[in-house]
Amino acid sequence: MDVEEFRTRGKEMVDYICQYVSNLGSYRVTPDLEPGYLKDLIPSEAPQEAEQWDDIMEDVEKKIMPGVTHWQHPRFHAYFPSGNSFPSILADMLSDAIGCIGFSWAASPACTELETIVMDWLGKAIGLPDDFITSIKGSKGGGVIQTSASECVLVCMLAARNQAIQHLKKTNPQAEDSEFLPKLVCYCSKEAHSCVEKAAKILLVQIRILEPDENGSLRRDILLNAMEKDAANGLFPFFVSAILGSTSSCSFDNLQEIGPVCRAQPCTWLHVDAAYAGNAFICPELKVYLQGVEYIDSFNINPNKWLLTNYDCSCLWVKCRMKLTSALVVDPLYLQHANSDEAIDYRHWGIPLSRRFRSLKLWFVIRKYGLSGLQKYIRNHIKLAKHFEDLVRKDHRFEVVNDVRLALVCFRLAAPDVVNQTLLATINASGKMHMIPSMVKDKYIIRFCVTAENATQEDVEHAWRIISEHASELLTKKSVRKEFVRPPLTKQKSKMFSFTRSVSKDMYQRSRSKSNLYDGATPILIADSDDEGDSAAADTDDILEALTNVALLPEDDDVFNKERVDDFRIQPKSPSEIVCNGSC
Repeated sequence: MDVEEFRTRGKEMVDYICQYVSNLGSYRVTPDLEPGYLKDLIPSEAPQEAEQWDDIMEDVEKKIMPGVTHWQHPRFHAYFPSGNSFPSILADMLSDAIGCIGFSWAASPACTELETIVMDWLGKAIGLPDDFITSIKGSKGGGVIQTSASECVLVCMLAARNQAIQHLKKTNPQAEDSEFLPKLVCYCSKEAHSCVEKAAKILLVQIRILEPDENGSLRRDILLNAMEKDAANGLFPFFVSAILGSTSSCSFDNLQEIGPVCRAQPCTWLHVDAAYAGNAFICPELKVYLQGVEYIDSFNINPNKWLLTNYDCSCLWVKCRMKLTSALVVDPLYLQHANSDEAIDYRHWGIPLSRRFRSLKLWFVIRKYGLSGLQKYIRNHIKLAKHFEDLVRKDHRFEVVNDVRLALVCFRLAAPDVVNQTLLATINASGKMHMIPSMVKDKYIIRFCVTAENATQEDVEHAWRIISEHASELLTKKSVRKEFVRPPLTKQKSKMFSFTRSVSKDMYQRSRSKSNLYDGATPILIADSDDEGDSAAADTDDILEALTNVALLPEDDDVFNKERVDDFRIQPKSPSEIVCNGSC
């Protein structure tokens, strides 16, 4: 492809993108396909000769698009927003055209310096302390763009591990670093993202997963108790990952309580994962959720969630950049340059050496929308979520189970878990909208998140009509077994659409001892019998009676319950997989 063909095809691609975005509402939100659909449509060998562009684009339309889940769809209410906007897309086009690999200042000065500047812009807008802003006189901290929140957590835990080992070596300088690993323990709430547990596995350290309070918040006494018991057993608390805006319910850990606990330890790093909620702190009225931020060592948000910037763009700030880079510096001669002492080299701030020009799209978005435009966008989402919450609360069949502070509403039918699973699966299978479940207060719940950039009140009301209609259909099913017709879902589709697997109650109870974290992507187990459907409630509520009878259908009729136990073997735990509920 030469320049002239690129010019022509590039304009065609922009037209194709505009048509796609304009027509999003006409698509099914999720594809109606089985796994493996594409292998029968695309040759098993790469083409030997060049193919025509028109043929490639025809295959995109006929073979790729039918298998796409449309995250920008106005009826997509799963996970959190998948940030995107036209300025961000255009910036990525330019970044791809420049094609620089900005691992050091010398590799591309603009790539490095713009990243420092926009990270300071955003850090100030959020309200981070001066210690985290590179340009503030006397600051030892700064910001860096990483690939994901998972990477932010991993590099911070790595830096904390290095700091802890150096602290412990003061009393045993002859020991190898690896000798200290069995002593190191990190902590997080049960509401934390699964990336914290994964980071602990990668770094070969123990993890304590602690019980939050009834509002999903990690509190002082639970953390302090766990740390004191570990210290009494010769272990060393070195890292705490706190949450501001959990994936499952958008709950907030209490930084004002747990911050002093970490500060009182000899060498404990306090990280805050605010991947979703942290973006909202650019709104002055939401900065209240930052109380206690003065105690933290690092902080991350994902503009590729809630700041209209497409993936990947995860922002990490640290209070002391030397603590971060000292754990990651590897400096071969061929990467050194004459300005190393005067400029930041971001290759020392993360795992990969190669780095894209990601700051360009954040710069474009902030400039094109302005902080006021981004604040308006976030406030609209919050307003719409509150409207959805009002709709749910007005329907006596449903309950809201989280404190709706931002744009996530967690709700459920006042019925057993398996019924809510059925409701969600049938809604998702219809292709009319898409949501995912989680567990809140040990109940299976459905998450409704406002995600579309230009979401309206009509979008929310349309979504509620879909939910309400499916609930009514489920409620009006006769409790007589022969008159009940299960939705036409294969087992494979039932798993895909509901994100759950029903297992025996015994297996369910055993699985609860595992350190599963509610990241919104890992399948949730629910029991095939449910304590919630007690007879007293059923006698006084016709709705619950009908729903409970549905839940007691024979196993052969229920694609959600008939699963092979062999598929869910519980793997033995390694010594590093230690779970604490605050009473150990």
